[in-house]
Amino acid sequence: MTARTLAFLTPGNYPDNDPYAGLEDTLQLFEYGERLGFDGAWIRQRHLEHGVGSAAVFLAAASQRTSRVELGTAVIPIGYESPFRLAEDLSMADVLSRGRLQAGFSAGTPPHAELIGHLVFDGDWRTFDLSHGRIARLIDNLRGEFLGDADTVIQSPGNTQRPRLQPHNPGLINRLWYGAASTKSARWAAENGLNLLTGNIGFGEHHDDFTSAQLALIGEYRRLVPPARAARVAVGRVIVPTDSADRATRERYRQYAAGRHARTLAPQGERRVLFAPDLVGPADEIAERLATDPVLAETSELRLELPYEFQRGDYEQILHDTVHLIAPALGWQRDAVASGVER
Repeated sequence: MTARTLAFLTPGNYPDNDPYAGLEDTLQLFEYGERLGFDGAWIRQRHLEHGVGSAAVFLAAASQRTSRVELGTAVIPIGYESPFRLAEDLSMADVLSRGRLQAGFSAGTPPHAELIGHLVFDGDWRTFDLSHGRIARLIDNLRGEFLGDADTVIQSPGNTQRPRLQPHNPGLINRLWYGAASTKSARWAAENGLNLLTGNIGFGEHHDDFTSAQLALIGEYRRLVPPARAARVAVGRVIVPTDSADRATRERYRQYAAGRHARTLAPQGERRVLFAPDLVGPADEIAERLATDPVLAETSELRLELPYEFQRGDYEQILHDTVHLIAPALGWQRDAVASGVER
């Protein structure tokens, strides 16, 4: 692998009795990642959990704490969103970030639908379209085409204008991503102009091992992308270098990896879910495994998927060791703007 783009994805955890403290920790992690030279900082969107329920709101805040790093969402479950209202929120966040937003989506029945689906839709959520078509409608809204006919105008104090989504930033349409775990989703992303996110989870549709399945998914995506389109493919891996961690923390990391190893040995459940092994250990060993990963050879964009269970100090240590000990071995070069400003 030759890594030209290095990003991280964090869950945005916070304690139940003090959500501000956890959210502030995550904002500071975004600042720290930018100072280290990371090219992207991404947040998960989660509902009913101790995490970020609105990625657009969080990234709007992060845009005011950073100046260079790409700000990503991975991923927004489209099933809970209004295609027009979400387009408004994402457009606002993108303008506030000065065009740094990278918006990722997923389709299908979202997590916890049995509990909150009726609250989102104020009725039977099973009658609503939760498919890729919902993302397609959001994309149409982001195009910012005028509503009504050529004579349609709206009036507001001090202004008369033709109506369309506001604010409108035409560049956002080229910075949309789909988090695909199946070849069907990869095909849809390719055919509808989205970039591809693929992480450490996939479906064993035709393969029993994770690597073969992910290679097939990326291959199918690339097969369908028009040659003229500069489509991006980002691959995520759980990476936990132990070099600068103390002894107790290294043991905690080891136990974390050991508790998740069994799931990587075979497809799990009826949907045949496949998991990539976590990369936990000395940085030189992790770098060697990344450099020889056949999936990562298919892209130049690497994204660290930070574990849910850890704290800000752990995350900072992982990001620090990755930037200084792993990424250079993969050919990644720190942004010149970030050089000399780490603290």
